Amino acid sequence: MLRGRLVEIRPLVEADAEALLALRVRSRSYLEPWEPSRDDSWLTAGAQLEDARRSAELWEQGRAYHFAILAGGALVGRVALNEVVRGVFQNAYLGYFVDEAAAGRGYATEAVRLAVRFAFERAGLHRVQAAVVPRNAASARVLEKAGFHEEGLARRYLLINGAWEDHRIFAITAEEL
Repeated sequence: MLRGRLVEIRPLVEADAEALLALRVRSRSYLEPWEPSRDDSWLTAGAQLEDARRSAELWEQGRAYHFAILAGGALVGRVALNEVVRGVFQNAYLGYFVDEAAAGRGYATEAVRLAVRFAFERAGLHRVQAAVVPRNAASARVLEKAGFHEEGLARRYLLINGAWEDHRIFAITAEEL
C-alpha cells in the first residue's frame, strides 16, 4: 500500500469487485466519453470479479499493476500500469479514473503520482506514458500536475466510445521523478 496525503493506493483485489461495480454504474455517463465502448455485461458483479482476478494474475506475471484508489477507506477509483514492456523499453501505459463524486479533489493526481513512484521504485520501470483525448482537459491537467510532459498527438489512436479518437501523448521517465 502506498499512502499520500489525500489517498492511498493498493493492489486491486477480488473483494473490491462490488464497490468497483457500484462506482462504474454510478459514474457510467461521466466516464463513457473517455473509455472504450462496453456492453451491459461489463456492468455486472461477475465481470468485475473476473476483472479483479485477471488483475491479480497480471500482477503476479509482472505484466500490469492495477490499484484501487482509496479515500477515507472508500474505493473512489482505479489507477493502472498496463501493458508493461520489459527489455530495452521498460515502459507501462497509465490509465486511471475516479468516481464522478470524487472528481476535482486531487485524488486522481495523487494516485497517479503514487503509481508512478511504484513504477520507478518498485517495478523497475524507466518510463510511464499516458494518452488523453484532447477535449479531456481535466485528465491532461492531472498528468501535468503529476510531472508528465506532453510529447505529441497520436491520430486516431484508440477506439473510444465507438469512435477512433486522437490522443495527446504524455510521458514521464525515472529521471524526472
